[in-house]
Amino acid sequence: MTNDSDERSLPATGVDALLSGLDDEQRVVAKTLLGPVVVLAGAGTGKTRAITHRIAYGVATGVFPPGKVMALTFTARSAAELRSRLRPLGAGGVSARTFHSAALAQLNFFWPQVVGGDVPRLLEGKARLIGQVAETLRLRVDTATLRDLAAEIEWRKISNLSIEAYGLAARSSRTLPGTLSVEQVLDLQTGYERIKDERKQLDFEDVLLATAGMIESEPSVAMQVREQYRFFVVDEYQDVSPLQHHLLSLWVGDRRDLCVVGDASQTIYSFAGAQSAFLLSFASAYENSTVVRLEQNYRSTPAVVDTANRLMRGRTGALNLRASADQLGRGPEPSVTGHSSEASEARAVAAAAARLIVEGTKPEDIAILYRMNAQAAALEGALAEAGVTYQIRGSQRFFDLPEVKQAVMSLRAASVSISGEPLFKSVSDVLRSLGWSQSPPEGRGAVRDRWESLNAIMSLAEQQPARTSFRTFTDELLERQAGQHEPTISAVTLATLHSAKGLEWPTVFIIGLSEGLVPISYATTLDQVDEERRLLYVGITRARQRLLLSWAETGASRSQVRSASRFLAELGTRTADARPAG
Repeated sequence: MTNDSDERSLPATGVDALLSGLDDEQRVVAKTLLGPVVVLAGAGTGKTRAITHRIAYGVATGVFPPGKVMALTFTARSAAELRSRLRPLGAGGVSARTFHSAALAQLNFFWPQVVGGDVPRLLEGKARLIGQVAETLRLRVDTATLRDLAAEIEWRKISNLSIEAYGLAARSSRTLPGTLSVEQVLDLQTGYERIKDERKQLDFEDVLLATAGMIESEPSVAMQVREQYRFFVVDEYQDVSPLQHHLLSLWVGDRRDLCVVGDASQTIYSFAGAQSAFLLSFASAYENSTVVRLEQNYRSTPAVVDTANRLMRGRTGALNLRASADQLGRGPEPSVTGHSSEASEARAVAAAAARLIVEGTKPEDIAILYRMNAQAAALEGALAEAGVTYQIRGSQRFFDLPEVKQAVMSLRAASVSISGEPLFKSVSDVLRSLGWSQSPPEGRGAVRDRWESLNAIMSLAEQQPARTSFRTFTDELLERQAGQHEPTISAVTLATLHSAKGLEWPTVFIIGLSEGLVPISYATTLDQVDEERRLLYVGITRARQRLLLSWAETGASRSQVRSASRFLAELGTRTADARPAG
């Protein structure tokens, strides 16, 4: 916590500018700079705003030397967003990285000193090597089983288990790939590690394991790492795995300047090793911790917030969200609609989306969420038939599109020689040379898709602060490209519930709310069903204003008869007991 002299060291207007836009709880987060801090932050409560202003306030008051701060998160996109928010707050010198990128940087630096030579080559994927081991063991495994074996190796490593310890877990609680026995899976994992070591290769998880090993075994490495970074902020702490938690503990050492932020109700990656227990036990693990609850929701209408609260009531670690007083009215009540089949559900949702667009809703303000990727097929056909432009989140990435790559290169090249002109003119001149125009081409198809991509870059330029230089804009564009921090495109978004986490839209459809889909059929234990509940909670809290839920009585096959999800009965939403429509 800064004292009064810290605040007087900076002009009052500077401090006020960093704190004035925060609510009371966010302000506590921002001003509690020293010691252990845990922020229990519900969906839509402004957690990213709170922690970025905390970092900026620490830098502005001189408590945080920028080079001594490490902000950690779990995806390159999230890290890029943190950096983009910190820069205009005067904290651009702070390192914001994923666990993996931070560990890889340390590994590249220390490996030549500790081990000698270059860092081993990183393995691009595990499946091929596992397949080679299977051949030597005379085991026949198909492609799907190879993928599942790779996932088991990843789970073992991020759970920080030896192969022997994994064997104990496999015998008691793991569902093994295909028809393989525990002994066969252990033999495959042992062979995988042996061949990988012989070839001097590391896989993705080894980067964290090797970094942790160096810090543990080499006092000089531990000293240098802890000298480099003194203050730590970890976002999405409910997603931390045992291996990441172990590495973080090594980075922090015996110091206490650690701030973690998370929401137990958004733990949806338990299958990948995430454990919300680290978040929920933080206050007891660190004596005299400051605990702050962010429960004021600024995203959703009271009607949506009430629905989310009902779903999570009484669950471990659940926060009680409060709708913001700034919301205009209660908003429309979320609705539930039943359908006779997945096809009729897809057609009804496509028609509703088309109707909203005709009434003035922007396509990019609509999302359709579902449990499994396979559910997108029926939606794609229905949306195309209804004349609705859509994009599938997680398909080809924006910055991998050929026209976008060309545009980024052209803008970068032009920024070297062009200066002094208004940013809009500089960017529009380059994009016009590539086929962009202020008015979109008529109709749908590849030409319109190309225009949408170039127009998304133009929109990024329009969103820049006044007096942003052309070079600064292209630097940010390159950073977005590296972090796959994609701009908004004018199209309805199709996404799985998992991939929707961290995003929001004014209108959200959640389809397929039937038993066997939500909760998924293989969620058989209480813990697994609770994870499915949290997944639905994440979907519900993506909606700002309008939430439309639906389910279908039959799947692709008429023999797949389903009932409405057990979760719908708990939501208190309108027409939850509706008969499936044709």
